[in-house]
Amino acid sequence: MTEIRASSLDPETLTAAQAVAAGVDFAELQISPAGLFWNEYRPAEGSSRIWRRFEETITCLTPAEFSVRSRVYEYGGGAFCLTEDSVIFVNESDQQIYVQPFEEGEPKALTRGRKRYGDLHFSNGLVLAVEEDKDIHQLVSLDIRDGKRLVLARGADFYASPTMSPDGQRLAWVEWFKPHQPWTSTLLMMCKRLETGGWSEPRCLAGDRDEESIQQPCFDAHNRLYCLSDQEGYWQPCVEGSFGLTHLKAADADHAPAPWQLGGRSWLAIDMGAYLASWSENGVAVLGLRDNHGVVTDYSGEYSRFRSLTIDDENIYCVAASATCLPTVIAINRKTRKSKMIAGGGSPLPAARISRAQPLRYASGPNGKVQAHGYFYPPINGAAKPPLVVFIHGGPTSACYPVLDLRIQYWSQRGFAVADLNYRGSTGYGRIYRNALHLNWGVADVDDACAVVTHLAERGLINEQQAFIRGGSAGGYTALCALAFRHVFRGGASLYGVSDPLALSKVTHKFEAQYLDWLIGDPDKEAERYQTRTPLLHAARIHVPVIFFQGELDVVVVPEQTRTMVKALQSNGTRVEAHYYPDEQHGFRKAKNQADALEKECAFYQTVLEGERRQSSH
Repeated sequence: MTEIRASSLDPETLTAAQAVAAGVDFAELQISPAGLFWNEYRPAEGSSRIWRRFEETITCLTPAEFSVRSRVYEYGGGAFCLTEDSVIFVNESDQQIYVQPFEEGEPKALTRGRKRYGDLHFSNGLVLAVEEDKDIHQLVSLDIRDGKRLVLARGADFYASPTMSPDGQRLAWVEWFKPHQPWTSTLLMMCKRLETGGWSEPRCLAGDRDEESIQQPCFDAHNRLYCLSDQEGYWQPCVEGSFGLTHLKAADADHAPAPWQLGGRSWLAIDMGAYLASWSENGVAVLGLRDNHGVVTDYSGEYSRFRSLTIDDENIYCVAASATCLPTVIAINRKTRKSKMIAGGGSPLPAARISRAQPLRYASGPNGKVQAHGYFYPPINGAAKPPLVVFIHGGPTSACYPVLDLRIQYWSQRGFAVADLNYRGSTGYGRIYRNALHLNWGVADVDDACAVVTHLAERGLINEQQAFIRGGSAGGYTALCALAFRHVFRGGASLYGVSDPLALSKVTHKFEAQYLDWLIGDPDKEAERYQTRTPLLHAARIHVPVIFFQGELDVVVVPEQTRTMVKALQSNGTRVEAHYYPDEQHGFRKAKNQADALEKECAFYQTVLEGERRQSSH
């Protein structure tokens, strides 16, 4: 398997190409008697393929002409599942489902047409899936033998996590309706198999009171249904009871991130109330197995993030990462708690040349009465009061983690400090923190981005006159708002970022079509609020240099958003650069484009700083 080893890198000159090439990632681990399987994305190839580890041998199953990726809801997820002797996957180019034997044999199409599929699960000869037909979403089953299709659930706006009990008698799933998102309010649904072989009318088991987000339902070996619910403030494990859900004993922490993608697995019900899960403590993830007496065995070891969990009698398997280790597929022995790398991982830089994350908790908001979170990375050269780059993640309901990110190391090796923020609205700090962005997008997040500059400057860690801000997608909106409405940053970058939220609401895809109603307000009733928070309408207030990066195939933030903002800045005489990539969608996936954008952004900031130095010398 391709890796960048420490010996192949010059630690003084880590290039953008090297930083990107080392960014192999893994998802959707699944275990069966036929081995351990995962979906592996390689930026250098721009594709995702299924890999299998069986009897210590690792092989790629996916033929070169295929790439395994779903695009349901645009963000996809749940792109493959397993039978006893084959892998079933969604092909990226046509979004159809294919069946491929583990051994010899080419993939054969199970579906044909223009519908898209995701969140695949296999049970009792049936493939369960979320089906997308333009703006219509349903749950369907497909018979593995003849492709016969049956609609299991319809009528809701969105579906996720179809899962069947081991005895095949109950089917559970999550559904939700606009304007909600899966992290604001969802319903846990269930139906029973009839004697005729069909299914009963669905009934709601939970989520029909107040606002409650439920995710990742699953059954144990005794056909008991479990899920995660944030009814008590955090996404925590629950089990079905006579009168709804009963919360299991759990840490006061989120046991899952926001479900932007389908098929996530941050926890697993074992049996009789025991479960395996990952949650956060003091900004660092814990991987724990809690038995039915409430006793927790900690399997975290040296790692600080865990996802895509699966388990068998001998090992726990997951995708893990740490401050010095890139994402890796690991096996952790349940008895000894010792871990073994299976794929990926390693330290492409010597430990001494890695800038380590320092947890941030700082005052923000009106009168500094709220706390915001993030991580600080000092420059590797130890410079006093270096320039700062503030990273704003997308979503905005997403999160950053204290793990090795070579993009951040690229900056730190060039003399920049980095603040990677989990501003209000981010996942990982409970429902109240996540909901703090409700109607406050463009305000609370901007407050947190500006407050971190003050916080770090007061501690003598950065030069507050040389702070830059950058973000992708929703993070690009925060960056542009900070540049337009505050005077904190010397420049910034928007990567496929939102500059006109009202225009976005009219053209974006169904999944996020009414998300802006929650973030800012009803566009018809709150027109003035939109006007005051639209960077495009206040482009004249941006007097510092800005660089833009945009994919031409983006259907989430369409290219016209960026072009219009660039023209507005140019007409006002603001220094601006814009780079468009004809083969990219929302979020860049191709290594050459990722590297090009990283190089250009860094060069842009360095030129700004060099210009300041020249001016000060005259």
